[in-house]
Amino acid sequence: MLISREKTEFYLTDLETPTGKFINLTIAALVLISSGIFVAQTYNIPYNIRLQLDFIDTAILVIFAVEYIIRLWSAENKLKYVFSFYAILDLMAILPFFLGAVDISFIRLLRWFRILRLIRFIDQKFLFASVSSEDSLIFVRILFTLFAIIFIYSGLIYQVEHPVNPQVYTTFLDAFYFSVVTMTTVGFGDVTPISEAGRLLTVLMILTGVTLIPWQVGDLIKRLVKNANQVETVCSVCGLAFHDLDAAFCKRCGTKLRIKSGE
Repeated sequence: MLISREKTEFYLTDLETPTGKFINLTIAALVLISSGIFVAQTYNIPYNIRLQLDFIDTAILVIFAVEYIIRLWSAENKLKYVFSFYAILDLMAILPFFLGAVDISFIRLLRWFRILRLIRFIDQKFLFASVSSEDSLIFVRILFTLFAIIFIYSGLIYQVEHPVNPQVYTTFLDAFYFSVVTMTTVGFGDVTPISEAGRLLTVLMILTGVTLIPWQVGDLIKRLVKNANQVETVCSVCGLAFHDLDAAFCKRCGTKLRIKSGE
């Protein structure tokens, strides 16, 4: 039986039904496996294992490509979908597969952006079902954003520096260490790039570190202080768990809260 476009689009975005959860959880797992393969391939592993990882990574890329085509086919407004944020992320994830035969070195850099595909599931509160409040969800999103930025910068600096400076940027961990030290503006100076692309990335890291990270960390502190002034009073309608000390009604849906005796 043929599946309609509407039903296909529904299952690709649905995170409530068993079918939708299975599809999207599988996609999230493939993103994590793909990212793990990239990291593992920066280490000195046996040739046969490297071949197996390459095969798995290629298979994942094929799945991502098929997924992108299906999403495009099922989208009601295809032009709007193509230029949407998540579609651009999806396209960046599969471009290395389509352009693999073309000798364009920067295409390899796009593979590190696959980790950003997980943003879709964080926005939908899918991977963190135990997160009970909007503030906690924002907290998780900020942490993931910081991790994703450092991960991507680490992959990019490794990609451009390892071929010309393999003694310093030996593995992904070396690049990760350099990214953390650079973006936090500690700057020990024991690991430095020598290529023009590496130095440009370093400048971008520093600019990101002095702008984005303090803003994100400041937002985290504000959330923590705000949550410290709240109490756990679960709304019987929407399930929001934390409210202000003097709250009589739910701030999300307006339902009258059941105040515990003695409070």
